[in-house]
Amino acid sequence: MFKYLVLPAVLLGATSVHADEGQWQPHQLPQLASELRRIGIAIPASKLADLAKHPMSAIVSLGGCSASFVSDAGLVVTNHHCAYNAIQRNATPEHNYISKGFLAKTRAEELPGGPNTLVYVTDKVENVSARVHAALKPAMTGRQRYEAVESATKALIAECETDRMYRCSVPSFHRGLEYYRIRQMMIRDVRLVYAPSDKIGNYGGDIDNYEWPRHTGDYSFLRAYVGKDGRPADPSPDNVPYHSKDFLVVSAEGLKNGDPILLAGYPGRTSRYKLPTEIRYARDAAYPAKVAELQADLDVIAAATKGSEAYAVRYASVAKGINNVMKKTQGLLDGFARKDIAAIKDVQDGAFRGWYAAQAGQPPGLLAELDAAIAADIALSDEEFGWSVASNSDLLKSARTLYRLALEARKPDAERESGYQQRDLSFIQARLNRLEQSFVAQVDQARFVAGLRRYAALPKSMHVQGLDALLPAPDAVPALYGQTQLGETARRIGWIGQNDAAFAASDDAFVQLAVRLSAAALSLEERRKEVDGNLEKVIPRYMQAVIAWKQSQGKPVYPDANSTLRVTFGTVAPFSPRDGLSKGPFTTVQGIVEKHTGKEPFVAPQALLDAVKAKRYGQFIDPVLGTVPVNFLSSADTTGGNSGSAVMNRNGELVGLNFDSTYESITKDWFFDRDITRAIHMDIRYMLWVMKEVDHADNIVREMTVKYPRK
Repeated sequence: MFKYLVLPAVLLGATSVHADEGQWQPHQLPQLASELRRIGIAIPASKLADLAKHPMSAIVSLGGCSASFVSDAGLVVTNHHCAYNAIQRNATPEHNYISKGFLAKTRAEELPGGPNTLVYVTDKVENVSARVHAALKPAMTGRQRYEAVESATKALIAECETDRMYRCSVPSFHRGLEYYRIRQMMIRDVRLVYAPSDKIGNYGGDIDNYEWPRHTGDYSFLRAYVGKDGRPADPSPDNVPYHSKDFLVVSAEGLKNGDPILLAGYPGRTSRYKLPTEIRYARDAAYPAKVAELQADLDVIAAATKGSEAYAVRYASVAKGINNVMKKTQGLLDGFARKDIAAIKDVQDGAFRGWYAAQAGQPPGLLAELDAAIAADIALSDEEFGWSVASNSDLLKSARTLYRLALEARKPDAERESGYQQRDLSFIQARLNRLEQSFVAQVDQARFVAGLRRYAALPKSMHVQGLDALLPAPDAVPALYGQTQLGETARRIGWIGQNDAAFAASDDAFVQLAVRLSAAALSLEERRKEVDGNLEKVIPRYMQAVIAWKQSQGKPVYPDANSTLRVTFGTVAPFSPRDGLSKGPFTTVQGIVEKHTGKEPFVAPQALLDAVKAKRYGQFIDPVLGTVPVNFLSSADTTGGNSGSAVMNRNGELVGLNFDSTYESITKDWFFDRDITRAIHMDIRYMLWVMKEVDHADNIVREMTVKYPRK
């Protein structure tokens, strides 16, 4: 068992901090108080650290996106693309809420978001590192260590979830150096209130994705409902709006270049502390393969849905998600080509290793052990990529989930794999139900056949041990779809609770395939446990040393993002992506008109074009720009998962929503370059202007508390 060299929180005192870099845990903010004051944030750092106080008490997660309460009746604002599943779920060719938008004028008209649309309110965070580490012994194998951590975290979660209103988790920080138990109230009845047309919410589409200048009104509204007792409840007409204790005041006063901003949300994953070897693997192997695979899958979906609006609607969310991942991955590759981050990390890694070698009393062999663990991780990652290519079928994924659930049901609940315990059943059922809105048999068949052919062409290092002989031949796949009932929602859901013997005896083709592939899948999973356990053994010790090294240089330390609540801060700022080119921090509605071609994705609603032509700007005109701002840039440190994050002014008032980064910024997940890294936000004045002039969403505006500019 290792001892801490230093706790990350204490590293932040008396350091020189740049305002833009850092995705800080709320409890770290008091040690950044002087920096917050320096850039002009008026809210005391101690208040920002308190999850029970405004504004942090108004910040929520959607389980993959961020959001915030903007009224005391559970009204939530987030990005349009974060509510896209709820929009698509309710859309039909006759009522295409994707292209036409949706507005509930009364609460009775609000539409169900579906079982996958949830609101999480974080109310408690506690350091449980000592309890997790107490279960670990130096002599453990990688798999034993992995399972000991899993057992400890499951126990911590179980004692936290004695009340069903809470969902708890125990994520690791600094790659296993620390563990925090996070308790969240999980609201299960969430309804769609208002979403603009995608001609506003996704203006510019994939062409403009990650680009600047940008002109996207990426916003939507949801509402959280609970039982009459105020506790989370399953969806019901009897439920009432959640009474949110705190909510954000919406400020239409706006920002100007150089103004400070706070941003709070749930960033997904960053890799700032990974080694040069890991960067080169991503740059030279993993990311190129991923881009090729994603593009190939998109091409298959496009061909299979061509000519059918109904099919296109069903796969709209799927294609949108794949496109977003692909453009980000390509952006990472382009960023690695533009700046040799691996070489930069080589210099840092060399300096660290030199410092480490000079320290008395450091355990020998740590760095050699680290390098060996990373090499094993890379080798196994190749096989896991191959598995994802070979199993590119939603029906197969559903069948495998159901069979695995049956296998795990033979064990006591505490011994089941995470994701297959009793606490997970509602999520499994929700995923299986969700398929009803995003599945067409002939499209799934086309994706599966194409995936099998691509898998066959992969290098042998990417072929999964023991898998090839078990897979169907591509020409045999169409017959599988004629011999399965899993495409029917009721039949699919009906397998929940069946034992493994029922699966083994089934004549359903996809159930049979899932049973046949199970051994290879479990073998791959067991090898992953061994690799991860070895990583968890060495990386925390490595991170201890890295933290001590940074402390010796007077540098602050924040954990990599891991989908937990974080705060970043910075300023409204232009940037220069390359020599001789400077881009300002604001775009305006005039840019929408200039981009409008009448052809997708640059089709603006006529009502918007008319309002701009008539200069009906009202209270939302910017005094410097002379028009309505649409999007703006800041130096805030963001990543995926920050979509929908509240962008607040110096007083904690909502002035924007985060939704993207510039293309040049994508590599910030690996290395933060403060000169070119910029986050893209929607200006709240544009949202309010669209609500008034285009969609006439006056009922929503009235519900919020809006602070207008002084006349």
